[in-house]
Amino acid sequence: MKIATWNVNSLRVRLPQVLDWLDSVQPGVLAVQETKLTDDAFPVEALRAVGYHAVYSGQKTYNGVAVLSKAPVEDVLTDPPNLDDPQRRILAVTAGPLRIINLYVPNGSEVGSDKYAYKLDWLAKVRDFIAEEMAAHPHTVVLGDFNIAPEDRDVHDPESWREKILCSTPERDAFRAWAGLGLSDLFRRFEQPEGSFSWWDYRAAGFRRNLGLRIDHILASLPLAGRCTACSIDKTPRSLERPSDHAPVIAEFDGF
Repeated sequence: MKIATWNVNSLRVRLPQVLDWLDSVQPGVLAVQETKLTDDAFPVEALRAVGYHAVYSGQKTYNGVAVLSKAPVEDVLTDPPNLDDPQRRILAVTAGPLRIINLYVPNGSEVGSDKYAYKLDWLAKVRDFIAEEMAAHPHTVVLGDFNIAPEDRDVHDPESWREKILCSTPERDAFRAWAGLGLSDLFRRFEQPEGSFSWWDYRAAGFRRNLGLRIDHILASLPLAGRCTACSIDKTPRSLERPSDHAPVIAEFDGF
């Protein structure tokens, strides 16, 4: 089974690319971020036509998360009790034996800003939420656009990004705190090419020059991580016309 995450940066714009990608890759589950759609505008029928159930939590213009699954989903949760936040950034669902937690982590804007403080508070509260979910669900996957490059090797120019947004020590500490709950970064369980990134700025020919960051992640509880056979970044959609600035990340599992 394949489980994937992709920040599509507007599902309205990128829907044809998503449909083509689903048809080609056939993931069992795709977690989507930045749908930028209200719920009444979500393309349920188009996704159903290619074999996917869809659950979603959206808002106009910004944010928005969705889970697309070949299997029916249940136990949908969008608002953890410890986090009062109108922004649509969290979607947890159960698909068969798996608990899927799809996250679009706040960007934080700039280190030291109010938005940065909001991000760190959000990360701490979501850590507590993940801990509760893992206690109830042994096979948990936490995935999405985390807006954190956890190590220098996840950054094309570590010195130029040193202690800046997405790469600051408090953000990286928050990522490690999530891992400390018993989650494994699946991408790093396997040998990977140097300069492996999942996001490239649209400006300055960032993709062509591979000036990227690895900020899209798939974490899995340890019993589930042991069944992971591969994890990779699919750069193909990033090379299309009018692409998202992110590429999908895919994990493959035996036994599901």
